[in-house]
Amino acid sequence: MKPALFGKTLDELIEIARQLGLPKFTGTQLAQWLYQKDVTCFADMTNLSKRARALLEEQYALGLHEPTQVQTSQDGTKKYLFPTETGKFIETAMIPSDDRVTVCVSSQIGCKMGCLFCMTGKQGFQGQVSAGEIVNQVRSIMERRQVTNLVYMGMGEPFDNLDEVLKSIDIFTADWGFAMSPRRITVSSVGITPGLVRFLRESEAHLAISVHTPFHEERQQLMPVQIAYPLQEVIDLIKQWDFSGQRRVSFEYIVFGGVNDTARHVKEMSRLLAGIRCRINLIRFHPIPGSPLQGTNEETLAWFQDELNKKGIITTIRASRGLDIYAACGLLSTKALSTAPLKSLP
Repeated sequence: MKPALFGKTLDELIEIARQLGLPKFTGTQLAQWLYQKDVTCFADMTNLSKRARALLEEQYALGLHEPTQVQTSQDGTKKYLFPTETGKFIETAMIPSDDRVTVCVSSQIGCKMGCLFCMTGKQGFQGQVSAGEIVNQVRSIMERRQVTNLVYMGMGEPFDNLDEVLKSIDIFTADWGFAMSPRRITVSSVGITPGLVRFLRESEAHLAISVHTPFHEERQQLMPVQIAYPLQEVIDLIKQWDFSGQRRVSFEYIVFGGVNDTARHVKEMSRLLAGIRCRINLIRFHPIPGSPLQGTNEETLAWFQDELNKKGIITTIRASRGLDIYAACGLLSTKALSTAPLKSLP
């Protein structure tokens, strides 16, 4: 297959133009066509010479791919299934609300982390997703013009594919790209500390850390990554960073009945996060096959939120969306893993 242009940075596009013997400004024109003008073929790049268009079409593909499947929830959430260059598939969730349209993108095919509560982890790791395939999840959905917010909370661990994730954020936020504010983007991680350091240094996007329990032994049972990257080390690193401005850090906490919903968890969470300007997002757990975990009841969930707020930590309960199409938190895990041909935009 020809290499794809979609997913290239401005510098990469300028270098491609140079290698083809084209003027430097051709790279800038390519970026505009790819990321700002919804181009669907080289012939539509009307401010490029015929020679330039012929050279590009001969040696490159645009790299755009339509979803092969779309499911719509009763609440308006949509789940898109996208093919990848490797013949595998990834899932993307579009979540509308009164004042925003949020897209939840996948950064890997499957996941290595093996969290006990996650359907993607049950699938295992199938491969990495390129920056172009990440950005395509926004570019090729029906609602692309209405998107206001992005969250890297779909399939995969973003910091386990950090080069491509950072490259995609660059495309989303650059003036030559989608020109989104980095304050409209949140990247969620289980806390891989080498990746966390790079992310904080090289990006201005918001950070969300998956906690789910403040205790070492419990978290190790829920999230094997605790063995390699203990939560306390993640918190210590975050405390060294300045979150006093507009950049936010939040902590994700799925509440399991009889596991992590007690007064001792409230007390330890408040101790752990002391001194960090942050919020906690409480998430309802929706049972998955093969997991012994159950969600806490609504009364306990409300009590848990109230107790954390009393400790001075802003705590919210995230609304569950897309349950009937398995698009809610932790439920993305495509079964469409056959090697099907890619369906490119015309």
